[in-house]
Amino acid sequence: MAVTGYLAEFSLPELFQFLDQGHKTGLLTINGLSVDRNRNSQSHYIWVHEGRIVAAAASLDEKGLLSMISQRGWLSDRVVSRLAQVFSNKTPMGLCLKSHGLLEAEQLKVLFKSQVLRRVCALFQLQDGQFEFQTKVPLPLAEMTGLSVPATEATLMSLRALRDWTALKDKLPAPTSGLTSVITGQPRFRLDALEWQVWEFAKGTVSLEAIAQQLRLPVEKVQQAAFRLSVLSLAEEVPLIAPSPAQLKDNSVVAVPELIQESVSKGSISQSFLQNLVSFLRSKV
Repeated sequence: MAVTGYLAEFSLPELFQFLDQGHKTGLLTINGLSVDRNRNSQSHYIWVHEGRIVAAAASLDEKGLLSMISQRGWLSDRVVSRLAQVFSNKTPMGLCLKSHGLLEAEQLKVLFKSQVLRRVCALFQLQDGQFEFQTKVPLPLAEMTGLSVPATEATLMSLRALRDWTALKDKLPAPTSGLTSVITGQPRFRLDALEWQVWEFAKGTVSLEAIAQQLRLPVEKVQQAAFRLSVLSLAEEVPLIAPSPAQLKDNSVVAVPELIQESVSKGSISQSFLQNLVSFLRSKV
């Protein structure tokens, strides 16, 4: 069974969240939609195993990983050609090369970062695209380093590196909305400084624009951090009836005498009202 759709309707972060939380296994194909309909769109292939991204490529020929190794000069073209002929489809290529002493663990990390993480990050720049997720597809062991990353964590790294948020603008929480935690305890993810700051306000009482004002940041930056927390299933957007920047400060509750004095100076409260208020407060002591 295949799941198909458009990124304009179901964003890439939401798609990766679906794959991660559903522990999906299969092949995700994304075709970017070009403005010029006469041009062929670039295809991107991402393989997922139980919600973790294990490989990514620009084609289905399963030659991408060995080509990367050859380009880096880590193995000669002759060795690479020979490996392609004798490779056994029982274990990931990266682990096979490591077990034979041809590659080190650090080299596999470099390959995985270039092959998967950078490619996935680039996908978040797509303004629109068509995707298809197929479940009954064998894993491309010849393309796999043996390393993997949860789809949601790949999303987090990509969003942190994303400079142009145009494609996700409509997915960002509203500046007048608040953020509330949906977990108990502390996040299991390694949040950056801004994400932690926004997380501290995830109590459903303060608007994002008020948080931005308190942190002295553009509201867009706070919206983006809030979106990342939402993608991680740590918090969710909640509408606020009357969001107030004053709720941000620990000392936001002004003492009654100070409030009274300020109101008197502005001439907004009558003297009789003040006398009645003071009498009421005394009766409660």
